[in-house]
Amino acid sequence: MSADVYQIELDEPHADGTLTWRHITVVISTVRADGVTGVGWTYGAGGAADVIRDVLAPAIDGMDTMDVQGCWQAMRVGARNALVPGLVMSAISAVDIALWDLKAKTLGTPLSWLLGRVRTAVPVYGSGGFTSLGEDELGRQLGTWVHEDGMSSVKMKIGGTTDERDVRRMNLARQAIGSGAQLFVDANGAYTAKQAVRIADRAAEADVTWLEEPVSSNDLTGLAMVRNAVQADVAAGEYGTSEGYFREMCQAGAVDCLQVDVTRCGGITGFLRAAAIAGSFELEISSHTAPQLHAAVSCAVPNIRHIEWFSDHVRADEILFAGCVRPDDGFLTPQTELSGHGLAVRDATDHRVQFPTWSATSRSL
Repeated sequence: MSADVYQIELDEPHADGTLTWRHITVVISTVRADGVTGVGWTYGAGGAADVIRDVLAPAIDGMDTMDVQGCWQAMRVGARNALVPGLVMSAISAVDIALWDLKAKTLGTPLSWLLGRVRTAVPVYGSGGFTSLGEDELGRQLGTWVHEDGMSSVKMKIGGTTDERDVRRMNLARQAIGSGAQLFVDANGAYTAKQAVRIADRAAEADVTWLEEPVSSNDLTGLAMVRNAVQADVAAGEYGTSEGYFREMCQAGAVDCLQVDVTRCGGITGFLRAAAIAGSFELEISSHTAPQLHAAVSCAVPNIRHIEWFSDHVRADEILFAGCVRPDDGFLTPQTELSGHGLAVRDATDHRVQFPTWSATSRSL
């Protein structure tokens, strides 16, 4: 098994309601057994590679790589004292995805077939619209997704500046995409609950149908309050790393649609568990960012609503991986020509920043 860290620099800083970033960090986990290689990855801190090397590899050493859920459980137990939520769960996610890719390749089947498809494609929505973009740039980006790429929904960032600017940008976005597309907004927890309600009321003409993290995702009471007061669907959950987290959010009545991120929630294994929890509350889920990794697993989920076509991750993935799929008329279809998820790591040495490696033989890790 090995783990490598890559950084993709942005042309200019991007910002949302609470954060500014200048690059995308990708930690790639590679698992090899019986001459077959599985690849998985996560986004976030490069320290996830150290967790893979120092904590997760020893936890599943000697296990059969075909027993993916057994390996997942062993990683969760083995990482207990490293405090599983956060960075550790991102590392587990990357390894779990690699193990599923390896299993599908070993069996000679596309990953979406191995997971059991309930659909062949999933709707995507364009996502970007950063608060750092000028108004012309915002309109061009959102308008292109709708009018040229055939997407029926797009999302922009709000918060972190003035209420007046947020309302003006939402109205400009509506003008750019026209009346036939849905407008989503994401505050990244920048508002108080009452502030979010006031802004939703002021922006009524923009006809926002999705209000993501109007308050912190830790404020379940605030999320529920906003949900009960606005017309738009309230969404959150992208930081979830445990079944308990997702269950509490559903039980609190905090969201209309639960967001789940395969690179944070424990990989494909964790994603399927989170989807089942949401389904038990009659809720749909939406995959958060990482569209290439969500393509196959989302097709295996009965209660999926859509996949986020997040512009920063689209760019990073196309630099680092061969075999990326692209939306067709607003839908993303996982590849079915190759076994596994179909993505292979490119020679991207210029972007690699760490090289932690270790060896494994046969099916022992």
